[in-house]
Amino acid sequence: MKVENAVYPDEQQIAGFFEAGHQRPIYMVNLLKFKPKAEYEDGRETALSGREAYEIYAQAVQELLQKFGGAVEFNAQVERLMLGHVEELWDSVAIARYPSRAAMMDMMQSPEMQDISVHRSAGLAGQLNIETTLPAE
Repeated sequence: MKVENAVYPDEQQIAGFFEAGHQRPIYMVNLLKFKPKAEYEDGRETALSGREAYEIYAQAVQELLQKFGGAVEFNAQVERLMLGHVEELWDSVAIARYPSRAAMMDMMQSPEMQDISVHRSAGLAGQLNIETTLPAE
């Protein structure tokens, strides 16, 4: 199994969000890997670590999620790998709940998200996002 962290989705992944589907809540599992030092695309100087830059983003996203009907359900630091093997562990795991895939896309395209995303890209070395849903009743 090949595992590849990324900061942005590819075209196929983006297209998947626009496909018609269920309207149930989704739970986005985020496996996060931070840069040792934040690197802003505009070249600004900073003393922030990648984790600290991402935390600026995460705090703002928490408020934005509420505006779009979602919430952060879980957020924790990775301690160790209990089972299996990977070349390098992620630093943090977070689970965000969205009322639907469409609500997530609306949030991702909002002006507020565009404003805060600079801190996400400055802090992240890469991540995996895994979309999950509860079984239909």
